[in-house]
Amino acid sequence: MSEPRPTQSIFTRGAVDLSSLRSTPAPAQEAPPAPSGGPWIEVTEANVQSVVLERSLNTPVVIAFVVDHPQVTPYFNELVSQNTADGGSWVLARVDVQGQQRLAQAFQVQSVPTLMAVVGGQPVDGVPGILPPSDLRKWLDAVLKAGGVQVRQAEDPRLAEADEALIMGDLDTAEMAYKKILADSPKDAAAEAGLAHVGLAKRVAGVDPNAALAKAAQNPQDLAAQLMAADVEVLSGQAEQAYRRLVELVRNVYGDDRETVRQHLVSLFTIAGPDDPAVASARRSLANALF
Repeated sequence: MSEPRPTQSIFTRGAVDLSSLRSTPAPAQEAPPAPSGGPWIEVTEANVQSVVLERSLNTPVVIAFVVDHPQVTPYFNELVSQNTADGGSWVLARVDVQGQQRLAQAFQVQSVPTLMAVVGGQPVDGVPGILPPSDLRKWLDAVLKAGGVQVRQAEDPRLAEADEALIMGDLDTAEMAYKKILADSPKDAAAEAGLAHVGLAKRVAGVDPNAALAKAAQNPQDLAAQLMAADVEVLSGQAEQAYRRLVELVRNVYGDDRETVRQHLVSLFTIAGPDDPAVASARRSLANALF
């Protein structure tokens, strides 16, 4: 790749050897389902040939080798956001490394997360670790250029800097940056979403996701436990489940508690944005629950 990047490539141009996948049957494992409406392809040993290698003959494919983890999920969400902003000029594919270990080995994945670009049926570049948003954008642009795709213009640099701070876990810097943007442009939807995401990240800092979900299941009347469980679900890519949880909670609490839950749910809506179909559906359910 011609674009300079601070992260060293782990892959040089060459074919992926999938013969090992065909030589022995894969263990009977089912890949975890992607959240409903997710704009990506869930890749398994069974479909990698058709949905990745063959599709890349016409459109660049970026494979994200990931696991479900609070530090990895925001990074994957950033990939989803970039893919949506690029309007389908490239395909986002996801490999759950825990369920597809042999597939990760075939692509020579050494660490998680790892991104792999496939163009013309061949892997052309791969990068391990979590890239800051600005470096991720440069890498994606280089991949798109390699695939003959015209890249889009850069967004507001202030927003890119704020997003970078958020992805890298510098929450205080991200919060200040988003607030500065909103001070100049109070209706900036991207900054509003970013600020709401900062709030979410601060709330779940240091929280064990499994323990939080278990506590909520054992204590259905515990308001704080239910709000935390919803936060964990959003960060785990299960936003619709989080919305349903809080809408049901709205139906069963009153007064100040109801308003607390409503505001919390609205803040989660802000992260996804008003154009998300799941948000539109959940807003209707919230309205029915309130009235």
